[in-house]
Amino acid sequence: MKKNRIWIFGIIGLLAVVSCKEDDFGVLPPITLEGDVEVRDGRVHVNPHEYASAFRNPMKGLREFFGPGVDPKRAEYPYPYGSIIKEYMQWNMLEDKESDGVDKIIAYSDHRWEGVENINMKVIPRIYIIWMEPWHGGYAKNTYTDNPDDLNGWHWPSDIPGETWDEDDQNAPIVGGYCDPSFQDRVKKLVAKAGEAWDNDPRVAYIEMGIIGEFGEHHDPDITTVWAPHDQTFHVENRTWLPGIEKVLGDAFTAAFKNKKVMVRYAYEFKDYEFGIYWDSWSIDEEIDRGYNAMKALGDRWKTQPIGGEITWGWGSLYNAGYRSFEDVVANDRTRDLVISQIRDLHCNHLGGITWANFNDKTFQTNADLLQRTMGYRFLLDDFNYPVSINKGEPFTVAFNVTNSGSSPFYYDWPVEIALLDAETHEPVWKTTLESPKISQWFPGDNWNNEVKRYTIPAETYHVEESITLDEDIPAGNYIISVAVLDPAGMLPSLRFAAVNYFEGGRHPMGYIGVGQTPENFEIANEEFFDIQSDKTLHYVYNK
Repeated sequence: MKKNRIWIFGIIGLLAVVSCKEDDFGVLPPITLEGDVEVRDGRVHVNPHEYASAFRNPMKGLREFFGPGVDPKRAEYPYPYGSIIKEYMQWNMLEDKESDGVDKIIAYSDHRWEGVENINMKVIPRIYIIWMEPWHGGYAKNTYTDNPDDLNGWHWPSDIPGETWDEDDQNAPIVGGYCDPSFQDRVKKLVAKAGEAWDNDPRVAYIEMGIIGEFGEHHDPDITTVWAPHDQTFHVENRTWLPGIEKVLGDAFTAAFKNKKVMVRYAYEFKDYEFGIYWDSWSIDEEIDRGYNAMKALGDRWKTQPIGGEITWGWGSLYNAGYRSFEDVVANDRTRDLVISQIRDLHCNHLGGITWANFNDKTFQTNADLLQRTMGYRFLLDDFNYPVSINKGEPFTVAFNVTNSGSSPFYYDWPVEIALLDAETHEPVWKTTLESPKISQWFPGDNWNNEVKRYTIPAETYHVEESITLDEDIPAGNYIISVAVLDPAGMLPSLRFAAVNYFEGGRHPMGYIGVGQTPENFEIANEEFFDIQSDKTLHYVYNK
């Protein structure tokens, strides 16, 4: 294909035609090619240009959310930068009575998440019961849509009695609901079933704990008494907080999810557990202690657990500043700087709140690009090198450097592929995965200094070097050597480096390599490259 090619303007000229045979001293002479390719001592060294703009990459960046039956999903694919989507999952739709099995959770998940694998999206499910409590203006069932998946209302399973709340007596506990004698045992069983359904589901990126409180946000009622209640000045057991529920939830989610990362709402809770955080009030002044400072106190938690949440402009300092949209928040220079500094300082992986944003607005496009480049991981490639030619059955070494210029790691160890591609069709003729890379340990820098806009502890450069062997018969000739990161669900290219060297389909071509012969030319013409953000072909495999 010739559409959507990347053109690099700079010092790019004709490639030198060179001989790579050994000279009289038995050492290959250094050969410098115009551009970013150099051949020395029989090895080709490639330094790809960084892809300057933001782009869509798995499990990071701007996160979408759509309320079924209320919010129309964007017509655009891929969603602008988004690769993950929040899915609020109603308890009664997953399990309406205790005897319901795991199959009910899987069936409802299949219904709600249909087709996400085809557009390379992952979901972040959060089980919840109450959208809004009646004393906050909530109601049992939505009145403006008959969509059965609608999120509004109360979603108690049929065999747990609903809540009775005494509005006049602030010392009166809730009867039923969260405080029903059967509730905590039912929570354990539900979470165990959810783990069976989701812990190995490739559609799931992370799990938000949820269940308790409005929207499943662990308030009204609270998990603990660490912070004052929302609706009165003092805590009352089984009214403003639920004694014992923190351990019940912590133990249940730890046992159920061995493979997926679990996130909780408040960083000052679940101190005995290693969970990530979803802070749903980023950059609001009133949340400095409850949110920002509590998250800072977690230290290096970000290295192993995702930090995310959303920007909510409907209350507090953001609302008081006159902001009425995500675009408003990031359009203001001071507030945008605050958002970015918190992303950097807290090592934020993803942020929501952009469901209703207008990505056709030029100003917002610029700001969204900046946020997407800042959040999550951003892997830069440097000094990819390989031998000028290889032969079947003979080991050869491939090496490259990676630097994470983003704010967080990638939290799972997906495999790194090296492939030989047909020089004309760009289809793989041979491929293998490397054994040594642990991409979850490609960390960004740390200790953000917002005055100079950099981490005072710079990101480490990670060196990957591994010996591999061409173990199949392929015809002698010139091929393209490529690198890619694969989604284990189907072993298809998915995660991309921020490199201009890119082919449609997810692989990064580095240069020409010979099999049984030495190429005259090692550098790939720039017009062969494809624009990363324009690639709509990426997907993974979900087997029901």
